[in-house]
Amino acid sequence: QVQLVESGGGLVQPGESLRLSCAASIHIFRINVMGWYRQVPGKERELVATITSSGKTDFADSVKGRFTISNAETTVYLQMNSLKPEDTAVYYCYMHVDIGYWGQGTQVTVSS
Repeated sequence: QVQLVESGGGLVQPGESLRLSCAASIHIFRINVMGWYRQVPGKERELVATITSSGKTDFADSVKGRFTISNAETTVYLQMNSLKPEDTAVYYCYMHVDIGYWGQGTQVTVSS
């Protein structure tokens, strides 16, 4: 059973940066897609960024130019720069192998 362990969330002020990490609990030979989603209370979970096994990336329009996604083997990172209050959410890591796996979520709060 694959478990995804996230870290790096926290409270920051607008304009600051955070880096989220998500590591799989076991070595996975091939991960098709790795990514990050976020959710605020009362709203659906939304895509933030994904990266495929070939390195192709995709970003939500709201984070383009501010966030980057990268990976190293079975760890995926989300570098978030120029954070805004509207980035406040619980961020979930996602990896698709034979099925999709989700992390437990990490809170990111952007507030002055």
